[in-house]
Amino acid sequence: MALVGSWLYNICLAVVCVVPTQNELKFHYTVHTSLDVVEEKVSAVGKALPDQRELYLGLLYPTEDYKVYGYVTNSKVKFVIVVDSSNTSLRDNEIRSMFRKLHSSFTDVMCNPFYNPGDTIQSKSFDSIVSAMMVQSS
Repeated sequence: MALVGSWLYNICLAVVCVVPTQNELKFHYTVHTSLDVVEEKVSAVGKALPDQRELYLGLLYPTEDYKVYGYVTNSKVKFVIVVDSSNTSLRDNEIRSMFRKLHSSFTDVMCNPFYNPGDTIQSKSFDSIVSAMMVQSS
């Protein structure tokens, strides 16, 4: 799972792996590659419908090992979830629900008056929601 935010002065990338020994560099590469697809989808949707309310981008691309899903907020913060291709129990509506929960929790963090945009997110509630989603998707 990755959060990518583009603030004027900072770009934040957080990659969380279910198993810490997994190759995190591979996930960073997968997430960075998916950002190109996110930009293509956002620009295509923006041209088609100027008032787009659907933030869920759906399946960005499948690989042999993973499926990569995307979500972008109105403030251009991008969420990417990478799940194992062999996980057939997760349906599209469940992925969409995961993104909505993640977005809601992220909004709560951003609305905290003690949080400075661009700083590392240090929220127990946010961490617990992300951890619960990681367990659900594994």
